[in-house]
Amino acid sequence: VKIILATGIYPPNIGGPATYVRNLAEELVKKGHDVTVITYADRSLQGLKEPWEVVRVPKSGGPLLRWRWYAQALKQHATNADIVECFSSVSCGVPLKMAKLKKPKKILRLGGDFTWERYTDLGRRRSLRGFMAKHPRLRFPMARLLKTFDHIVFSTRFQEDLYTLAFSELPRHSFIENALPALPSVAAQGTPVHQKHDPMRLLYFGRFVKFKNLDRLLNAVAAVPHVTLTMVGEGPERDTLQTLARTLQLGGRVSIVPSVHSGELENIFAEHDLLVIPSLTEISPNSALESRASGFPVLLTEENGLSAELRTGMMIRPLLTVNDITKAVLEVDHQYDQVAQAAAAPFMHVRGWDKLADEHIALFESLVQNPA
Repeated sequence: VKIILATGIYPPNIGGPATYVRNLAEELVKKGHDVTVITYADRSLQGLKEPWEVVRVPKSGGPLLRWRWYAQALKQHATNADIVECFSSVSCGVPLKMAKLKKPKKILRLGGDFTWERYTDLGRRRSLRGFMAKHPRLRFPMARLLKTFDHIVFSTRFQEDLYTLAFSELPRHSFIENALPALPSVAAQGTPVHQKHDPMRLLYFGRFVKFKNLDRLLNAVAAVPHVTLTMVGEGPERDTLQTLARTLQLGGRVSIVPSVHSGELENIFAEHDLLVIPSLTEISPNSALESRASGFPVLLTEENGLSAELRTGMMIRPLLTVNDITKAVLEVDHQYDQVAQAAAAPFMHVRGWDKLADEHIALFESLVQNPA
């Protein structure tokens, strides 16, 4: 099967779609399929050399220009493909619509919600569940875009259920849960119980965007003077967060640093004590899964779409307000040994990338062989 994986980000950038697409591509190639990845990338970015083709579309210019370039890349590489799977509803889905490809079956893998994220960019603090219930008119543009696709893959039952209720004419859809592989070092040696530093070192890694609720995380750190925080990532809120850290006089306790290679995460985990994810909603937080697979303690918002099995060993708490976050951080600090023990416990729900790839292949073959 000739497969195009269309993504907004790809290694060396870190983030859920980047990790997902690279690992999926690797497994598909191992199983004998022809894979091409199309992604946005800065002109100066020197990407990793891969055993499959990676097409990098410039990120410069406004969205219309970027979409046009991406659509051209799709026309060039995907016209004769069997499958195009997109990992972003807008940044990849709009160019796919513009490309007007006829042959390939078009799949959207959803792990986020563009409309709700733009809503939170305006400073609104409503969760995805609350947004879906209170703002039906804002869903209309997304409903039209979803009709571009032959099939939607949801990464969580949580989002699938929300979309089934919200969109009356949803395309055919299915559920493929995220991978949670055992790391080689963990498989060989077992998971060591993390030992807390003094003071406790908090960690966040991912995008700097408003729905991640990071301004309230900084205010919570200001309220707990005996902890430090490292924030690893990129995004439009970076400057705002740096300014807030200075305003709160957190110099020396808060570090905001650029994204790193995913291969460096184990070293980062070793230097910290707790991953904090205080988002308004986290549909399918890959950062939490990567941390849990490493035995690194995770404090995750209760507004998340992970299954009960995948949440095992994580601390799940309300993290909407500054007080919520402060209370939860202090709770972890006071009972860190128990939290670390839970994070290091054997994960009974190990799910490799090979299994995830097999489920994708079954879907691809069903669409190609039974197009109706």
